[in-house]
Amino acid sequence: MTNAGPRIALVTSSELAGGEPDDRALAVALAERGAQVDFAVWDDPSVDWHAYDLVMLRSVWDYSTRREEFLAWAATVPTLRNPANVVRWNSDKHYLAELAKAGLPVVETQWLEPDRTYDKRDLHNRFPAREDFVVKPAVSAGSADTGRYTATDADSRRLAIKHAHRLLSAGRSVMVQRYMPEIDTYGESGLVFLHGQYSHAVHKGGMLESEDTGDGEAYVKEVMEPWQPSQLEIDTAQRFVSEVRRLIPGRSMGSRPLLYVRVDLVVRGERPPLLMELEAVEPALYPALAPGALDRLASAVLREVAYGADANNDSGA
Repeated sequence: MTNAGPRIALVTSSELAGGEPDDRALAVALAERGAQVDFAVWDDPSVDWHAYDLVMLRSVWDYSTRREEFLAWAATVPTLRNPANVVRWNSDKHYLAELAKAGLPVVETQWLEPDRTYDKRDLHNRFPAREDFVVKPAVSAGSADTGRYTATDADSRRLAIKHAHRLLSAGRSVMVQRYMPEIDTYGESGLVFLHGQYSHAVHKGGMLESEDTGDGEAYVKEVMEPWQPSQLEIDTAQRFVSEVRRLIPGRSMGSRPLLYVRVDLVVRGERPPLLMELEAVEPALYPALAPGALDRLASAVLREVAYGADANNDSGA
């Protein structure tokens, strides 16, 4: 009789109980390597999370609207990857301020906090005087509650003020960022790292249209394509991947690199790229868009399982 392979849970939400296509492909790749793989909904009380050798966050797209509940759940899952301390730090985009303070190249951000009182003039003075800018919450998934506005257009600024007030009134921290025109020219690159090593990259163009619909949310369809990043992009992304080991509470430079991270950069031609986001909770990893990426991802997951009990010690892992 042969020993059963490791039990792995790919965590999703009730709206995507069967997982995304890329995650279903990962499940097949893991099963081909002998693993027993289940899709499990994070807030399903019937799931015994302790029965799994590895619990991997995937399509938990609803976490941002229930963040405290999600964090409380994450703290109870001993084999969660990425682990709970990473999820807490990375699920609030204030981490961008920490990275910027560490001297890393981050898109400049103005922060508006709900414990402050802002009238219309206060908000007006905190918005850029020229070019387009973006208003979005510090806790969100994807581009939810995100809007692009034109600084020199009075109606657009009025809508931006309304948008920011709506978020602040709901007790949500607000980010104001200058819209990077290079996104329209060069787009964004998303570089995927597995255990700290560069694996593959994807590319996307701008998603936010310059004309809003009146509610501060205007999108175009996201189209992801394969991408060969420059060495400058890889080196820049690697700096971020290394630095988070020092910044996340409970981790250190001696910690083992995270199972997965996606670093989203604004490509600027020959100029150094800037960080838009560093995704370590539930990023889409797009293994279908790069040769060998699915194999590398499945191997990384099983390698994480193999670390065994030592993998649960975040400070030394």
